[in-house]
Amino acid sequence: MNKLDLSNTADRTFPIILRKQAEQNGDATFLLTDEARVSFAQADAITDCLAAGLKGLGVGKGDIVSLFLGNRPEIVLLALAVNKLGALWTPINGDYKGQWLLDNLQMARSKVLITDDQFQDRIASIESQLDIEKIVLVGDMKDSQLSSPVDYQQLLDHPPVELDYSQLHYGDSSAILWTSGTTGKSKGVLQSYNCWIRAIVEGCSLQYNSQPGDSIFCVLPLYHTAAWITSVYRALIEGIPCIIEPRFSVTTFWERIEHFGATQTFLLGAMGAFLLNAPERENDADTPLRLVQIVPLAPNQWPIFEKRFGVQLIRTGLGQSECMLVTTQLENRDDVPVYALGFPVNDTAIHLLDDDGNEVATGEVGEICIKPLKPHVIFNGYFDNPEATADAYFGDYYRTGDLARQDPATGVYFYADRKKDALRFAGRNISTLEVEGIVRTHPAVADVAAFGIPSKEVESEQELKLNIILKEGKTCGAEELCGFINDKAPHYFVPRYLDFVDQLPYTPTNKVQKFKLREEGVGEKTWDLKNSDYVVRK
Repeated sequence: MNKLDLSNTADRTFPIILRKQAEQNGDATFLLTDEARVSFAQADAITDCLAAGLKGLGVGKGDIVSLFLGNRPEIVLLALAVNKLGALWTPINGDYKGQWLLDNLQMARSKVLITDDQFQDRIASIESQLDIEKIVLVGDMKDSQLSSPVDYQQLLDHPPVELDYSQLHYGDSSAILWTSGTTGKSKGVLQSYNCWIRAIVEGCSLQYNSQPGDSIFCVLPLYHTAAWITSVYRALIEGIPCIIEPRFSVTTFWERIEHFGATQTFLLGAMGAFLLNAPERENDADTPLRLVQIVPLAPNQWPIFEKRFGVQLIRTGLGQSECMLVTTQLENRDDVPVYALGFPVNDTAIHLLDDDGNEVATGEVGEICIKPLKPHVIFNGYFDNPEATADAYFGDYYRTGDLARQDPATGVYFYADRKKDALRFAGRNISTLEVEGIVRTHPAVADVAAFGIPSKEVESEQELKLNIILKEGKTCGAEELCGFINDKAPHYFVPRYLDFVDQLPYTPTNKVQKFKLREEGVGEKTWDLKNSDYVVRK
């Protein structure tokens, strides 16, 4: 273990961090899989060769390289090599295919695309429509479906290039991360070195508090921002191993933890739920795993998970691609619930603002808006989209699009909803997240999307609409469902409009594109509360 002191901003670029680890901690393992073990010194040497190979393909400062790869050490090494040239890397979502994949690659405007055996068939199907100079293949070249790929091995075989890292600045954009596209067209977030490093040094590194002998088990796909913050880049900064798993598996998760002796991991909420729902084993608590962070996990499941698996759960906070560390919890305070967002760090000022940019009263719901107090703590804007960048600000404040309320007693923040997924009606801010949570508890409901429809009576307000998918073989009428909601929740959770549908418009990452539902609006078959016999009980 070799946790670096990065208080000097001149050290806050990944090529310099890797060089320091190679010099100070060279023999220690950095990346680990069943097939490969890469030390910090080896990673530095390999990325020097890869940088030379990419330079030979014409990649230079400011150019963009798209990485469409599965979970493997090569994606980490390539990202580091790209940054050594002062270029930017952009990860392509492994769930993308067809038009989604084509759109993303066209928006990225990359000079080079690097893919592997797992994904090359998807690239081959759209290759004729791509305007990319070179496609590099990590894998078997003999049976490649690509027209004229460059062999990854050719990049590795280049003599290492001598590079001057003084050209790099901690505020330079190092990567382009793509928003999920749930509220509109995906946007490319220009992310600086410091944005990544700040989220680790001021956030998750303090939370995990790694000790000698610790290792990180990474099961998140490496197109996911959290995988780099909580695992890959954190391992690089702390000088500990990062174990890269191809994918998350409920059935083999604990076996793999034991196989590698992993002590730390980060999971998405569904992963934690799947592990809890798996059959219990006599030795569930007998594993090397020590610390787990699960985002989000229901508060009632926290003690169950910790007791069953013998681990300590780490509290969470709030982050997004544009500001990777918004709030955090560094203490287990008795007066702060585990589901709280936590507190801001001292390099930002956070205020909850209304639609006009005015601060809301303490305890009221408002949009989380961030004013940076130091340089390069939030993103460098949206790639090729100055209009979206301008729209993201109230003066000096970046608008996160997340709604929260602040507790007057403790000052802690609590999440309310996404702003565009919330609505205001009859003077109330209604959380669509909370509405959906209630509706999903109905035994006949498979999935639901709650969203706002413009009010005919009050132009500035919206009325609640639900699109419901029923479970196979189940039936439920609109008024029955409204009665269920009325019994379980505030009366204003009862929708004005309701449609039973066969499907919802999901992104490849299974998020509902509510902007499409808003565009569809109300149809002839839509159930309307005002045209029904149902009377809401207040």
